[in-house]
Amino acid sequence: MDLYFSKADDDFRQQARAWLNDNIPQERRPHAGEALRAFDTDWQRKQFEGGWAGVSWPEEYGGLGLPLLRQLIWYEEYARSGAPDNHLCFVALNHAGPTVMARGTEEQKRYHLPRILKGDVIWCQGFSEPNAGSDLASLSTRARIDGDHLVVNGSKIWTSHGHLSDWQELLVRTAPDAPKHKGISWVICDMKTPGITLRPIEIMTSPNQAHFVQCFYDDVRIPLSNVVGDINDGWSVAMSTLGFERGTAQIKDQIRYAYLVEHMIEEARKRLGSDCPLSRDEIGARLAQLRADMAAARAMTYMVVSRTEAGLQGSESSMMRAMVGEVQQRARRLALDVLGADALENREDHDWVYYYLRSFAITIAAGTAQIQRNIIGERVLGLPR
Repeated sequence: MDLYFSKADDDFRQQARAWLNDNIPQERRPHAGEALRAFDTDWQRKQFEGGWAGVSWPEEYGGLGLPLLRQLIWYEEYARSGAPDNHLCFVALNHAGPTVMARGTEEQKRYHLPRILKGDVIWCQGFSEPNAGSDLASLSTRARIDGDHLVVNGSKIWTSHGHLSDWQELLVRTAPDAPKHKGISWVICDMKTPGITLRPIEIMTSPNQAHFVQCFYDDVRIPLSNVVGDINDGWSVAMSTLGFERGTAQIKDQIRYAYLVEHMIEEARKRLGSDCPLSRDEIGARLAQLRADMAAARAMTYMVVSRTEAGLQGSESSMMRAMVGEVQQRARRLALDVLGADALENREDHDWVYYYLRSFAITIAAGTAQIQRNIIGERVLGLPR
């Protein structure tokens, strides 16, 4: 399909560029703790007050209701400006919010959506368990109905920023004797509910500061009014959630990495000498290949947007997710080679080193690379399960 930008689109691009240039935070984004929460919620609030929050959200829920092409322009300008990633707001904006819009009650929408858009609250995800990761339907955290509440027992693991979160999108098994995809419910869990215990999981990027936690639930009582969709229909609700995560929510990251490659080229020239012919150098050849890969990724992004605009939705988002995730990892590895011996210092204030260490998770989060390939094989290539 053809994809082109009109004069109105160009005007919109200039408006977005001007606002971002005038408003992006100048201070460095912290990597952990309450300082990170304050930074991300402040930036989300600033976007809301400036009229730029929720570019993909419908206007009826306070968003801009932009068509995909305008969302693409916003993400391109966001990456170009070097605006920070308010990642703590990701689950709320791209998982929980869209899921509540699509499957929630009017009361749930009225209460949660404005708070998410304003940056008043942080959400985390309670999906994975110690024995239910890629095979999510094998989850065993249980919830029994007791009057007008669910009583939850079990545990979740790899919960990003659970200790900084107000709410959790939680999958629980409400019909233990049903087939494993059938007896699951999607519920909204208040993280301050009695009976929730959080155990920090340290990772190599943040010594002494947790990124992940394991959540334990001991007779945690959640109102039945917090169920999104129907009891035992949580699997279909969860597929909606993951569809949002694997779709347009990934566009911003893909575009950001294209700009990262250009910054890496500039840094390599500085470190190797301005007269160094990068094309004759091993790093130069790898940078050239990476730039080509990012151009291919951008072309795939444009294809997905174009096909979606034309009503031809498929599993292309999994193709983009699988490709871009691996390219991102190669980019982070190459960034350390560009830094050379300086990378060994592992300075806390050097984002390239930090994000290299974080990059190992890229092909696991939002569905592993193997899961994405299964989706591509079955739904795009028509291969047997």
